[in-house]
Order: sequence, then structure tokens, then C-alpha cells
Amino acid sequence: MKGAGEPDFLVLSYVTITRDPRTRLVVTSSCTPEAAGILETVGRSREAPGPRGPYHRQPHDLPVEQQRHYATAAAQALLLAGFGVYLDPSLNTLAAPDGDRAAAHRYLDQLTERAREATDDKQVAEILAEVAAPTEGLLSHLVQTLITTWATWSQRADSTLSKESLSMQLMDTTSGLSRQGDEIRRIRNRAAAAKPATPQPSSPPGPAASPPTRGR
Repeated sequence: MKGAGEPDFLVLSYVTITRDPRTRLVVTSSCTPEAAGILETVGRSREAPGPRGPYHRQPHDLPVEQQRHYATAAAQALLLAGFGVYLDPSLNTLAAPDGDRAAAHRYLDQLTERAREATDDKQVAEILAEVAAPTEGLLSHLVQTLITTWATWSQRADSTLSKESLSMQLMDTTSGLSRQGDEIRRIRNRAAAAKPATPQPSSPPGPAASPPTRGR
């Protein structure tokens, strides 16, 4: 029998919020009607039919940081409403820096695996978009980080910067990365527009060759 001073724990259900490794969509399973309402109003999710019943997912075109923001907000709202929640660490904006680093490594590993398993130009184009999209791509974030590094570094350097200075060498390298991003985007656009290869029909086998007649 419970003591009078023991708390009551009310857990309505268990909700999982994670990222689908194939589509990269943020998906949620095990939804009661109340949990579904929270996901729709706080997490920007909508119900979709699935092979094992309905589930919730965020829109396809939602930027990555907004995916994480809404997933974390939905998880917090579900916890306050009494639900048990599992939130994928890669989606948790409240995670510690080490957790963010581990999540970034997992994301890169998953992207590498998708590249290894790509079977057509469309899948290749999706991977290249993850790498070099103008604002959300990995390369765009890297270029922005390097530009910020250059700006603060050059401010601490002498007022007169020469082309031989280390900060200017960093800026030249960063500019080259940015140009390479433009080239990757052009390749991505061509891959996305490519038509699937049409298999060539096999030609019917020719008549069997007659064996040579042997002279008598």
C-alpha cells in the first residue's frame, strides 16, 4: 500500500519522436487523440497513413533547424501533459554540446550510408541537396562558419592585411569552397532533371547455326 507522502505518477501513453533514416522526415508513433492534438498544434505534424496504422510526420519542406525546434517543443508539451516521450537526440535542441556533436556525426554517417545505397539519379540529387543546398546544406553551414572565423580573426590582426596573411589565405580557401558549392548545386539540378534510364529491349536470339556438312 502506498504511503501518504508518495507522489502519484500519471503517464497516459508512450510517444516516440524520431527521424526516418530513409526519408529524413520527423515522424511520431504511438499517438492517442490527445497526443495527436499536441503534435499538430505544437510540433507542426500531420497525420498520415502507414503500413501499421496512422502516424504523424512533419512537412517535407521544413528546414532542419525548424524540424528540431518543433520536435523539441512537442516533446516538452507532451511531457507536461503526462505522456512518456522518447525524443531522438539528434532532434533535441536542449541537448548538451557533446550530444549535438554525436548527433552531427550520426547524421553524416546516415548520409554516407544513403549515398552508398543510392540506385538512381533522383536519390543522388537528394543527397547532393543535403550537402550543398543554398541555406540549409552542410557546405553552406561550413562556409558560413569559416567566414565568421575569418571575420573575427582578421579583426584581431593588423589593420593592413596582405595576401600572404593566414586570415586572407583562409578567406581565399573559403571562397573556393563556396564556388564548389555552386558547382555541386548545378550537378544536383542536372541529376534531378535526368530521366530514368530506359532498359534496352533484348533482341530475339537468331537462328541456330547449322553444323557444317562433312564431305564424303
